[in-house]
Amino acid sequence: MLTIYNTLSKAKEVFKPLDGNKVRMYVCGMTVYDYCHLGHGRSMVAFDLVTRWLRKSGYELTYVRNITDIDDKIINRANENGESFDALTARMIDAMHEDERRLNILPPDQEPRATDHIAGMHAMIQTLIDKGYAYAPGNGDVYYRVGKFVGYGKLSRKKIEDLRIGARIEVDEAKQDPLDFVLWKGVKPGEPSWESPWGPGRPGWHIECSVMSTCCLGESFDIHGGGSDLEFPHHENEIAQSEAATGKQYANAWMHCGMIRINGEKMSKSLNNFFTIRDVLEKYHPEVVRYLLVASHYRSAINYSEDSLRDAKGALERFYHALRGLPRVAAKGGEEFVERFSVAMNDDFGTPEACAVLFDLVREINRLRDSDVEAAAGLAGRLRELGDVLGVLQLEVDDFLRAGAEGKVDAAEVEGLIQARLQARADKNWAESDRIRDQLTAMGVVLEDSKGGTTWRLAD
Repeated sequence: MLTIYNTLSKAKEVFKPLDGNKVRMYVCGMTVYDYCHLGHGRSMVAFDLVTRWLRKSGYELTYVRNITDIDDKIINRANENGESFDALTARMIDAMHEDERRLNILPPDQEPRATDHIAGMHAMIQTLIDKGYAYAPGNGDVYYRVGKFVGYGKLSRKKIEDLRIGARIEVDEAKQDPLDFVLWKGVKPGEPSWESPWGPGRPGWHIECSVMSTCCLGESFDIHGGGSDLEFPHHENEIAQSEAATGKQYANAWMHCGMIRINGEKMSKSLNNFFTIRDVLEKYHPEVVRYLLVASHYRSAINYSEDSLRDAKGALERFYHALRGLPRVAAKGGEEFVERFSVAMNDDFGTPEACAVLFDLVREINRLRDSDVEAAAGLAGRLRELGDVLGVLQLEVDDFLRAGAEGKVDAAEVEGLIQARLQARADKNWAESDRIRDQLTAMGVVLEDSKGGTTWRLAD
């Protein structure tokens, strides 16, 4: 029985889809003005994990993750680059998809873009105006009337009276209340714009997700996800807009993943303390980066460091060494490990406990590999099967262990030296065997002897 921590109720709840076995999930995606950093990767991997487990559990999932392809940051960056906003976003979307493929992130079922849903935004904004939840002061802007929505603050547990303390209205704004937020922005010189009933302009950020989610999944759906930094004000404002417009509960469960932290601060472009995904992948294998992101519980913060990446690499090497030398066969046996893994994942996607099960499974494989190869191979298949839920352990063993060797050593030369060493050992020429090993060590090659033969990898 799957339980999910619901940010709305601040408690774990038994998951019950709104429509039988069908699950509808919306996750706030990227604002595509720059390359994705590792914090974005955390969110993408977290909800990829949720996707994999829901489908593994037999649910019929529709996963929607949007793209914000118009906002202030995009406009400013495009102007800095001297290019159109849509040329910038097209490049960044392609780069995002490349990063996702390298991290073994499954594509969402639908990936709506804000600029394709302008008409829907107009319709929802007009509904809010008609119901008294929004107003157009006549300057081209439209604002949401926060004070009218009774449930405002129910997600973040913030009180309107507390939020008003210190809040102010900017000189160029026509708000009735400092807490009111923009639904439609009147056009400014040099900015892209769309025609609207209130004059040319562009949408506010919050209305984009309300419209894209309800357009793709209906007025009420099962799960809404995103980073914990979006809980307020973005997700709070989504609830206010959507529920005021439809009169229905917006999302049944809210899931928020933790941030990547560097020296105790959130990784973000605004703080200039970020590493892009492609920066990190220059130094570390994609599967190492992915394992770093899944080994911690999705709601917890991850402290990024070279040490944490080395630990992730070491864990994966231990898994792949357990697979080494065993035939690749279908999973067989180890049902107790499957049960423990399922219990962990059904407890709010408990990946730390699930990873601990994999380590226990590795110990059992290593115990059996010399006495019962068939049983060990079946458990190795089980290890790959469970690893697939986490998005890892699907590579050939040597492809992972020798990753990065290209350009550093000549694989044919290494293989030739290994064969020469094996012949020296067969001839009991131990001095020559040791000399060859020392030669390989000097090349940065680590040899590993077993009953199945000798394999090699690059030293860390």
